[in-house]
Amino acid sequence: MEPNFHYQIMAAHTDLQKKVLNRLREAGLTAGQPKVLDYLQEHNGVNQKAIAAGCHMEPASVSSVLAGMEHAGLICRQAEPGDRRSLRVYLTALGEEKAEQTCQVFASLEEQALRGLDESRRRELVALLVQVVENLKDEKGEAE
Repeated sequence: MEPNFHYQIMAAHTDLQKKVLNRLREAGLTAGQPKVLDYLQEHNGVNQKAIAAGCHMEPASVSSVLAGMEHAGLICRQAEPGDRRSLRVYLTALGEEKAEQTCQVFASLEEQALRGLDESRRRELVALLVQVVENLKDEKGEAE
């Protein structure tokens, strides 16, 4: 059977996710938490809706992940001045430490995954994947 796109992209995603979780399990992280930590490292202080969009997660899933992260002391939520219903999510000192561990694991696995590709091909692959993600968004700019 000739390799096809959907199988290869699903296999790459599944294998990468397993490796990330295996390496970060010792750090006490669970599914969903590494990508939220990674996102918050660059976008600290955003609301839950922004996290859901930035991490390509359903809002209900983000709510569950954030509850676990708050319980573990990785994040804190603070009401936005003037709108107590709107909460901003911030990394705690422990969360920043775990985010850095996550970043190191991602970098290591990225290097493993891209082994044998020169810098030009790596940039091209990322550009192609960006186009694939854009193509899969609906007319409103959201993943279905």
